[in-house]
Parts: sequence; C-alpha cells; structure tokens
Amino acid sequence: MRLQGKKVIQIVSDDFEDLELWYPVLRLREEGAEVLIVGEEANVKYIGKYGVPIESDIAFRDINPDDYDALLVPGGWSPDKLRRYEEVLELTRAMDRNKKPIGQICHAGWVLISAGILKGKTVTSTPGIKDDMMNAGATWLNEAVVVDGHLVSSRRPPDLPDYMREFIKVLA
Repeated sequence: MRLQGKKVIQIVSDDFEDLELWYPVLRLREEGAEVLIVGEEANVKYIGKYGVPIESDIAFRDINPDDYDALLVPGGWSPDKLRRYEEVLELTRAMDRNKKPIGQICHAGWVLISAGILKGKTVTSTPGIKDDMMNAGATWLNEAVVVDGHLVSSRRPPDLPDYMREFIKVLA
C-alpha cells in the first residue's frame, strides 16, 4: 500500500458534495492512509447535499497540522461555511507553508481563496468560481485535474478518478 503511514485531514461541514468527500476518503484508505474527519466539533454527524452523513473524529481547534501529511477540502456548499473558521484558514496556510499536499475540488477553492494561498498558482475548479480563483491571483485552467507543486485541484465529480490518481502521486 503506497500510503501506509500517511495521515490525511479531511475537513467537513454540512452540505458537502457527497462524492467529493467520500470518494477521496475511501481511495486514500484503500491505499493505506489514515484519514481523519475534522469538523467544527468532534463526534458530530455532518450531512452531505444528497443526504449521506459522515461523523467527525476531531474538532478544527484540536488539530496540529505538523502531525499530518496532507489536507483535503471537499466541494459542495460546505467550503462557504468552512472558510468562516479561522482555524480552517490557519490549518490551510500551515499546510501550504510546509508544502504538504492540499487537495481541493469544485467549490473547495473558496477555502484556499480565503486562506490567501492562491496568488501565482495554477488551478482548476468548478467554472462557477473561476472568476473568484482568478481574482485571488491564480491562473485558472478548464482541465479535469491541475497539479501545481503540492496543490492538486479538480473541477467536479466526474473528474474524481483523475483527481485522486494525481493526489495520491503527490502524497506518495
């Protein structure tokens, strides 16, 4: 298993895009990674846009980014909620400073925008936030997956296989 011993943070809030959260979690676990579900509070059930739940393991405030190898941000409407937590923004900045893999798909770019880490980066996202990404200083490409160093971005659920193939390569 390529990712044995790797520890990944999957942040969560209500209204995440179900596939964009669950598919990466399951793929990484298949590769041997430990994936921790991190929400505003520990042991809380969060509900996806289509009704699929997930329970958090730990709260944002209790995470030390130095203890983890990568960060995943799901799409859906949850990124608009997640970016309002200073702990999430600082976690994102810390992972970026340390050049640890950050995966973002669909609307997840909103978290990276609010964290202020996209200037000079090349990314993709759902076309709906293309202007937001560009206004944050990023170069936006309409591609299934874009890798810029430790940052792996993708557009939407049909791109999940490409997204996770590249994220796993960067993490490995």
